[in-house]
Amino acid sequence: MSAAHPSDRDCNIAAAAARITRPVVLVGLMGVGKSTVGRKLASLLARDFVDADEAIAEAAQRSIPEIFETFGEAHFRDGERRVIARLIGESHGVIATGGGAFVDPETRALVLERGIAVWIDCDVDTLVERTARRGNRPLLKQGDPKEILTRLAAERAPFYAQAHIRVVSETGPHADTARAIIEAIDQWL
Repeated sequence: MSAAHPSDRDCNIAAAAARITRPVVLVGLMGVGKSTVGRKLASLLARDFVDADEAIAEAAQRSIPEIFETFGEAHFRDGERRVIARLIGESHGVIATGGGAFVDPETRALVLERGIAVWIDCDVDTLVERTARRGNRPLLKQGDPKEILTRLAAERAPFYAQAHIRVVSETGPHADTARAIIEAIDQWL
């Protein structure tokens, strides 16, 4: 069997993009690549991209770590819920959410009803390596990152599993994960 010609792949992406009528909302643990893959996905689909954490920081005029430190996680989650609802209402093409967003029942219900929820999954060892590159992860400052990520993965998996689609992020190029998401959405539609 021969490999698909690049222009054939582009036609398949364009056809899938034309069928996507709701925002694609990326969910999953910190470090799976929601923001990086999301930007690539938006580019392939010729849609806009928004990172919910960046939108929250902009709305609060504070960084995510500052919000956690000053007001606590519950306050952050409340603001996160409102910002994601606004972003979905504005019909952004691809939205990357924070790792805990989909755990919130109201946010999850909204995403499942009005978006296409895509769980980007990844093994914990890869997450530890990826999250170690950036020191702005408030939840990882509370102990051993591997233990925390392992616990979060176990706690959040039942929520993430409710997403319409699950794609595993490998260590390869983010474009591969983005294409896998498009293929999975195309099959789901």
